Amino acid sequence: MKLIATFTVAAVLASAVFSSVASEAVAPAKGAAVPAVKADLAKGEASYMGICAACHGPDGNSMIPVNPKLAQQHPDYLVKQLAEFKGGKRANPIMMGMAAALSEDDMKNIAYWLASKKATPGAAQDKKLVLLGEKIYRGGIADRQIPACAGCHSPNGAGIPAQYPRLSGQHADYAVAQLNGFRDGTRTNSLQMTQIAAKLNDREIKAVADYIAGLN
Repeated sequence: MKLIATFTVAAVLASAVFSSVASEAVAPAKGAAVPAVKADLAKGEASYMGICAACHGPDGNSMIPVNPKLAQQHPDYLVKQLAEFKGGKRANPIMMGMAAALSEDDMKNIAYWLASKKATPGAAQDKKLVLLGEKIYRGGIADRQIPACAGCHSPNGAGIPAQYPRLSGQHADYAVAQLNGFRDGTRTNSLQMTQIAAKLNDREIKAVADYIAGLN
C-alpha cells in the first residue's frame, strides 16, 4: 500500500554550511537507504534552509502535523514529488509555488541532503485504533481486495528506495490528508494509491495513519 506518501516537500528551507567540499557523496543517516550518488550537500542545505525549513523543520523533521517529515526519505522519491509539484501533476498551491523556482540540480541537492538527515521517531496517538491500523498495514483486507501496506512500504515503514516512500514515524495528520486526497481525487499522482484509498473508509484511514506514526 503506497501511502503517501506520499511524502513530499511541502515547503523547502535550510541554513549552515554542511561541508567545505562543493560536491561529495551523500553520508546517509543510520538506517537510511541512500544510493551512492554524488550531490552537492552544501547547496542542498542552503536551498533547504532558505525555502523549506520553516515548514519542514531545520533538519527535515517537521514539528507541524500537517506538514510531512522529510528527513531520511528516499531522495529519488523526493525529487519525483518536487518535479511533479513543479509540473503540476501533483496539485498543492504552496508546494507548486515553492517548486517552481527549483532547477533539477536544486531538487537533487535538497533531496540528498534530506536523505542524509536522521528521522525522529513518532508515536501513535489513538490507542483504540492501533490494532486495526496494524491489521490493515500488515495484512490488508482480503475480502475487499485491499493489499497490505507492508508489501510496498516494508514491515517497519522503511519503504523501497526510488519506488515507495518511507512512512515510519510520519505524522498521522499528514498521512490522513494524503489518503483522503487519493480517495477524493485531489491527489492524482499515483494510480495505485488512488485505487487502494478508494476502498478505505474514514476510520480505516485514520487507523492506518496512526499506526504508521508509531512505526520505527
